[in-house]
Amino acid sequence: MAKKQKHCDPAEPADARCGDCWDHVALDPEHRLVLSVVVGKRTEAHARQLVHEVRERTDGRFLNLITSDEYPAYATAIAEVYAEPDGATATGALPDWLVYATVHKTRQQNRVVQVEARLVFGTLRSLAAALLWAVLGCVTTVFIERSNGTDRHRNSRKVRKTYRFSKDWSVHEAMTYFTLYSGNFCWSVRTLREQVAPKRYRQRTPAMAAGLTDRLWSLEEWLLFPSSGCWKLPSCRRR
Repeated sequence: MAKKQKHCDPAEPADARCGDCWDHVALDPEHRLVLSVVVGKRTEAHARQLVHEVRERTDGRFLNLITSDEYPAYATAIAEVYAEPDGATATGALPDWLVYATVHKTRQQNRVVQVEARLVFGTLRSLAAALLWAVLGCVTTVFIERSNGTDRHRNSRKVRKTYRFSKDWSVHEAMTYFTLYSGNFCWSVRTLREQVAPKRYRQRTPAMAAGLTDRLWSLEEWLLFPSSGCWKLPSCRRR
């Protein structure tokens, strides 16, 4: 953004909002609901902010399974945000229900040839139990990858190898929030539709599937709706 990352100077304050810009996204795979988005450099601080917002918006309740790529900052952030005081250590212990696994991809000549799940927090027994309720029954990042692809389709600033890339960090950040969060309420997802009769379906948005609303919203309605700045899921679901 504005200039290539290799031309940015870490000692130059202005370059802090130039170069590579990442979307840190937390997604509920069952409902395809974007829980949180943090735009910026790929740092531990942004990973911690993402995990903190997810915990806030779910009221710290039970999460069946957390998965991600192997970026180590996520493990550190999860350990810090979800730690519970136990009196034995200063940092506290993780809750028994927390299961976190990562996806390791082996590449050859820039092609993925093998995908392997690696358990970070929890036990193999708890992971096996969590996978019984998982959407695909396996540790995967396919849903967030699909969400990223959809977002690139809606937000032309993120299309690769074009001249449409963002030149202004603030505008890029605003457009990212717009496309990802509006998708929760204003865009139906085919795989979430409900059959109401033979060959007849009720289309649903992620927000409808998660119980946040009972209908599809227009963009105008979503933009004008007053927001407190932090929404929460209405109930705790097993999946």
